[in-house]
Amino acid sequence: MKFNFKWLLLLIGLVVVFIVDFPILTVLLNSFRTTDSILSSRNILPDQPTLTNYFYINTRTHFWTFLLNSGIVASASTALGTGLAALAGFAMSRFRLRVLGIYNQALLIVQMFPLILAIIPLFIIFRRLDMVNNFIPVILVYTVIQLPFATWMLRSYFDSVPKELDEAATLEGYNSFSIFWRVALPLGAPGIAVSAIFCFIFSWNELLYALILMRRETQTAPVVATSFMSGYQVPWGQIMATGTLVALPVIIFSLIVSRQMVRGLTMGAIK
Repeated sequence: MKFNFKWLLLLIGLVVVFIVDFPILTVLLNSFRTTDSILSSRNILPDQPTLTNYFYINTRTHFWTFLLNSGIVASASTALGTGLAALAGFAMSRFRLRVLGIYNQALLIVQMFPLILAIIPLFIIFRRLDMVNNFIPVILVYTVIQLPFATWMLRSYFDSVPKELDEAATLEGYNSFSIFWRVALPLGAPGIAVSAIFCFIFSWNELLYALILMRRETQTAPVVATSFMSGYQVPWGQIMATGTLVALPVIIFSLIVSRQMVRGLTMGAIK
């Protein structure tokens, strides 16, 4: 009998997927258990599944308002970050200027900078501007954080667009912005979609800056899970249910656009 390596690769892939997704599965299963059951049992499967945690979140908290806040922050920062990254990526792809080289190095420095070191100075600045407890500071911070990765990604996509098309558009009387808007942008749409997806997922899941720069009324959904903890108790059941509800929109969104993500990543890797 001839050994089939495809089945071996499939088995290895399933094992890797199970290991990677095991924490997510644990959170999902524990969301249907009470905190006492989680702490007293070593079995991952709930003995008596209950929806108590979800009823508590729905009736005793403003979770859906916080979820809407996450959608506003993630959508605005993704649109702003992707738009600026597309302009910067096109300029870096098409123009050879010294200032763009400096900008490229600056992006690398920003990417290497630990985000936690900037939280205190930013909090002081926004507090003096009376902008704490506002969506704008968090949107601006997320946009700056997303720019290096999104710019480098979109630059590679615009590099794959033939420059001969730019020359042909120039002969038709197009200026640089018209070439970007009417030629490069439509052809680089898969790359822009992939960049927007990564930016949205980051903005949706980010916790640190949302926790520090936003107050109760404008907090995002990931911050809600931390609000359940106190110095006297940690309600793991409610935290697990909140984590499940926060992750669910991103999981559904990723499944819907997974094909576009693979297509865009593949196109960006091949010139």
